[in-house]
Amino acid sequence: MGGFVLRWLFAFLLLAATYNPTDWNFTRWVMASGGDMMSVAVLGSLLLIVGYIIYLRATMRSIGPIGMLLVLGLVGALLWVAFDLGWMNFENPTANTWIALVAGSFVLGIGLSSSHVRRRLSGQADMDDVDD
Repeated sequence: MGGFVLRWLFAFLLLAATYNPTDWNFTRWVMASGGDMMSVAVLGSLLLIVGYIIYLRATMRSIGPIGMLLVLGLVGALLWVAFDLGWMNFENPTANTWIALVAGSFVLGIGLSSSHVRRRLSGQADMDDVDD
């Protein structure tokens, strides 16, 4: 369980570093002062892209687009239940952004963790295809 939490946390940090409703995110920084520090903006962009490639590639190979849709559907259904039970509302745009960040990071965290879970449950390891 600790491994999943770490993978989810890094996915959340990746998404939140890119954009969040506060002023502390890469997108707003680039829009405000990225032109003055173009080299840092390019380096930061490349680092974020590398993080996205790692997470998205692992997620696509692990659960695929249908699995991603299923996990998003599960998160959406959980939010719907929470709304119907009166636990939350969706009137606050800032809260909605944070909810979207948590939902997206949950999908990426599951995508990166599913091979580990599958190996534990089945005792079989997943192997990448190797071209000769």
